Amino acid sequence: MFTGIVEGVGEVTDRTETDDGLRLRITADWLDVPDRGASVSVSGCCLTVEDAGDGWFETFLAEETRAVTSLEDLAVGDHVNLERAMPADGRFDGHVVQGHVDDTVAIHRIESAGEDWRYTFDLPDEDRYVVHKGSITLDGISLTVAAIDADDGTFDVAIIPETYEETTLSAREPGDAVNVEYDVIAKYVESMVER
Repeated sequence: MFTGIVEGVGEVTDRTETDDGLRLRITADWLDVPDRGASVSVSGCCLTVEDAGDGWFETFLAEETRAVTSLEDLAVGDHVNLERAMPADGRFDGHVVQGHVDDTVAIHRIESAGEDWRYTFDLPDEDRYVVHKGSITLDGISLTVAAIDADDGTFDVAIIPETYEETTLSAREPGDAVNVEYDVIAKYVESMVER
């Protein structure tokens, strides 16, 4: 489990296609070497460390991961948000994030608002999970939905300077796709009510 509090940014330094999927090497000098088998959130997608060394780790993307997330489009030199799995005795700062990407959404508009930023995204098909003042995870970042415009088919999140500077959001542009994970509590409630 993750919290959506990004620890830092890593760089894709190798991309290898295989018969079974895609293998990525991600370099992050600040990251303690994760154990083999450890879970790491890579721009919101929970991936397993297959190999690691001083300041880098390798992970594998199966076809399902490639089909559902934006990670398929990563190239050498691209940057990704990273978060290690939360330890059982860790501080819970964001919200419950599984790293199970539901969909991708495109950035519709980016506007500065004083020191902050306002990012507008296209509403996903499953827009019932996008709730005003509710939690949403975008590229692994725990965010709060600031506004929803159903007529325009968009929703907004407010980005503080810390988030803007310490994640990949500052390099994003309108039209870019980001990974989205809806609040798992909402999905559980819906499933229980439907049964």
